[in-house]
Amino acid sequence: MTCYIRDAMSTDLNALLEIEAQSFESDKISRRSFKRYLQSEHSRLLVAEIDQQVVGYGLIWLHKGTRLARIYSLAVLPSARGKHVAEHILLELENLAKLHKRFYIRLEVATQNIAAISLYEKLGYRVFGRYTAYYADSSDALRMQKRIRASLEQGMHLTAPWFKQTTEFTCGPASLIMAMSALDKNMANWAQQELQIWREATTIFMTSGHGGCHPFGLALAAHKRGFNSEIIVNTDSPLFMDSVRDADKKVVIERTHNEFLSECTNTEIPIIYQDLTLEWLIEQLQEKRAVIVLISTYRFDGKKAPHWVLVTGIDDECVYVHDPDVNEPVQTDLDCQHLPVAKEAFQTMAAFGSQRLKAAVVVANRH
Repeated sequence: MTCYIRDAMSTDLNALLEIEAQSFESDKISRRSFKRYLQSEHSRLLVAEIDQQVVGYGLIWLHKGTRLARIYSLAVLPSARGKHVAEHILLELENLAKLHKRFYIRLEVATQNIAAISLYEKLGYRVFGRYTAYYADSSDALRMQKRIRASLEQGMHLTAPWFKQTTEFTCGPASLIMAMSALDKNMANWAQQELQIWREATTIFMTSGHGGCHPFGLALAAHKRGFNSEIIVNTDSPLFMDSVRDADKKVVIERTHNEFLSECTNTEIPIIYQDLTLEWLIEQLQEKRAVIVLISTYRFDGKKAPHWVLVTGIDDECVYVHDPDVNEPVQTDLDCQHLPVAKEAFQTMAAFGSQRLKAAVVVANRH
């Protein structure tokens, strides 16, 4: 018996749906979704054949702008189980991830699926979390991860909860909530303050829509809630001026900037005018401080939008971030947690606009 692994084709759709029907009672992938995965540039769908019959498949998502791959689904017909088909598919998915320069593969598996868990553990996957009521039947899932590229496994890490922004414009408050929650595990009501923080910290710098958050405003919001904060920015000019052309709006932006600056001065929040470097980030993590960083989302979604994320770690190859924005339907909450971004890519991301603005807010406990 030879198990042959190949790329899936549109002619495999009926076979894929039959595997779904025989493998899962709920959370099944639809024909429409299979078609989308076949066409997406960021997903790869493989099938396994025995005697020219499709007996299994594996679906992997290659996250844009990161070093993370995620196995979305892996299934084998009951009649073909026990023949190492799933192992063959999984190893080929890992090879694909390596070819696309991914460092990590993550997956979720039902806690009662002992056979699958045993296979993943055999191949080097390790449990790093649990997701309660993950599936449609309310059963739990284990979160498993494997590093597929060797590493020195050295670095600094911040233990932080993940929080999903509830609007398209509150990435700053969501990131600040994660930072504050990482430092004070006893405070559970900050999530309820998402819009309040946005009202305190927002500026107006986009051509339309709601304003985003200014680093000075976020630092003031953290200070108001009992934390020490400081700002790192690589310019002393008013921020976000290059994002609009309207002269009247530029006046509003400058006024908002100067008002925030005056408040920071009055509350003695340090503003440090320097470049944001990886060495500096490592120092902050070593001091048990939380850092939220302004990035451009271009590498994530092809858009040049300003966006706030929380840095959760740095090792020899990657910077890890909690991204509060879930790009549905292709992403889940799990895809946005501890995202590994290659260091050189992060340094490019962490510079917004034509002026290459670099900004970060440091949050620390008061002693």
